[in-house]
Amino acid sequence: MPLGFLKSARESNRPVPQPEGPAPLVRSDRSEVLGEVEELGIGMFWATDAEGRLTFLSKRALVELGSEAESLIGNAITQVFQDVEAEDGAPTQRSLAFKLKARSKLEEQIVAVPTARGSTRWWRLNGRPLLDAQDNFRGYRGSAVDISAQYAYETQVARQSQVDELTGLANRRKLGERLKAMLSAFRVSQRSCALMMLDLDRFKQVNDTMGHPAGDELLKQVAQRLSSIVKDYGEVGRLGGDEFQVLLPDMDDRGTLGELANRIVQSLSQPYQINGRRAIIGTSVGIAIAPYDGLEADELTRSADMALYSAKETRGGTFCFFTSELRDAASKTAMLGDRLRDAVDRDELKLAYQPLVDPATNEVKCFEALLRWHDEEEGDISPALFIPVAENDDLIIRIGEMALRQACIDALSWPETIKVAVNVSAKQFIRPGYRKAVAAALQASGLPPGRLELEITESVFVGDLETVDAIFRDLKKLGVRLALDDFGTGYSSLGYLKHGHFNKIKIDQSFVRGCTENGDINPAIITAIVALAKALGMETVAEGVEAMDELELVRERGADLVQGYIYSRPLTQEQVLTQIADGTMKCNPDGPPRHRAERITIFRKVGLIHEDHYYDVILRNLSKTGARITGLAGVPVGTDVVLDLGHGQLVVSKVVNATENSQGLKFETPLISDGSGGFMTRHRISPYSLAEAGIPLAALGAGAFPLAKWREAHKSVPKFVQMDLSI
Repeated sequence: MPLGFLKSARESNRPVPQPEGPAPLVRSDRSEVLGEVEELGIGMFWATDAEGRLTFLSKRALVELGSEAESLIGNAITQVFQDVEAEDGAPTQRSLAFKLKARSKLEEQIVAVPTARGSTRWWRLNGRPLLDAQDNFRGYRGSAVDISAQYAYETQVARQSQVDELTGLANRRKLGERLKAMLSAFRVSQRSCALMMLDLDRFKQVNDTMGHPAGDELLKQVAQRLSSIVKDYGEVGRLGGDEFQVLLPDMDDRGTLGELANRIVQSLSQPYQINGRRAIIGTSVGIAIAPYDGLEADELTRSADMALYSAKETRGGTFCFFTSELRDAASKTAMLGDRLRDAVDRDELKLAYQPLVDPATNEVKCFEALLRWHDEEEGDISPALFIPVAENDDLIIRIGEMALRQACIDALSWPETIKVAVNVSAKQFIRPGYRKAVAAALQASGLPPGRLELEITESVFVGDLETVDAIFRDLKKLGVRLALDDFGTGYSSLGYLKHGHFNKIKIDQSFVRGCTENGDINPAIITAIVALAKALGMETVAEGVEAMDELELVRERGADLVQGYIYSRPLTQEQVLTQIADGTMKCNPDGPPRHRAERITIFRKVGLIHEDHYYDVILRNLSKTGARITGLAGVPVGTDVVLDLGHGQLVVSKVVNATENSQGLKFETPLISDGSGGFMTRHRISPYSLAEAGIPLAALGAGAFPLAKWREAHKSVPKFVQMDLSI
């Protein structure tokens, strides 16, 4: 109010007019109101200087944090108010430091505020930059609201939508989002990533025999083991049930991936302690790699699923990489299952018998019964194909019981000194009433129990070991013999041997093949297994012996019996009876003098690159270190070439021997196992490189590589003669 107006009013004795509305607040009134706002819990207040140091924090804020003003005032505001990590479920927001540096408004900025008591509170900040009359920046003035309860709830909800509640791993939703985002980003930067799909073998058996709480505990332990193996290399998640997934960015080395998958298989196959009881499971792993096996998340996931299915079909407890051939194999497997059921109904499956021979005397001590199937349309179908199909449903039960009955009947016609061994699937073994089936087969045939050996793989140890123990005891009471097949390749049953159930250990052929090669550690493994068996009073059988040097080694290392092509291929019952007509049964060893690197017989078209020409050739066989091809003439020994196995698999090679139209190649870098009996290159040429060479990604297929367009572009005279490959 102007002073002149007051003076004139007094002088005229007129009343002084009063301003309308409430009286203005003095400074003490403003402080009181701010204090009342804080007391009501409506807000707290803070301020900084131009350098971002905290200069004021209201009383309520100090009480909330349990701190004295002296301990906070003067600190950088970013030390007092800390950004919230996105992984904690907070909304996406720019960092506080970024906004302060840009002198932006702070609107609903969520921060974490450590307290003096060691806990953390979450506040929502609002603030504005303060400028003086000359537009100089003087710092921030702002308010804060404690949202800890709300934030904790929202974080929990966000976490539950991203995390598997049982194991604490990423769930299906989070894994899907991560994979999509990663593939999208990696396409731009031309990076790769691998996807592993895992499925636990025999998990249902644990659930059924030990209860669902035990199954849940088992899943938690599986999650812990997986996380400890993968570590920071990738992200582990649970899709649901007994399915897990591992996402591995920037990994395309199939040798490294195979080693990692093998460690996962071995680790998850170790025994578990659950509520004082012991259980064993296994796992199968399927592997697909982007961009080779898929560019989109759905495509890559389907590829990994197909690889997983193949791993389980092979035998379980192994890993498999995706190949384009798996697509065709999946449909063939479905048709094979239908035909197999028909074949069983028509009694088309027959038995053949492979001898187990004493290497000291060459006398046959036992015959192993092996299933054979001759299909009218397809011809002979390998057990490696139809047994896994039968394992997937109860068909293996029918087939197993048929084989057991027929083997007992056939063995009764042999000399009493010769036993018969029959394979037993894990599904058969744990089926209620299996002992009765064995007893019935013995009674119907009249075969003495001591002449029957049941060959059981380590997969029977999966699940509740107390139940498995009871089955073993029942079978031993019958008087039959028990053999542990494929020892050392499955579920780590070494400690289980002390229970004394087994009469015989069969050393898996994977330890025998190549055991005479320089630097191979398998001889030491064979020696250790034989010593262990002798200490426990058990026989040993060396499986898969094919060469004379292998026979000599396993004989020297003390194997009691030998089984393999070195002595005989499987025989029909008629052939067996013919050979034992003289009252004895001997097999003389006959095979190559030395072991050759394992080769796969193949008959398919591939490519061969020499200088600036691409030739079509037929791949006849393939090993880790070389191959044989046909289809070219005039290729001299010593020629450097590149073998194109398809899908970016290029192998630098040298011609080491040649005939008129056939060449033997030696690889500069050995191939590696694909986990399912085949071979592959460790690395592949990226489809990104192929695309840069002018080849559309959608058109990539077998034989494609960066210089494929040479076929049309180059007109120089080829050095070799391309022969007609029509079959």
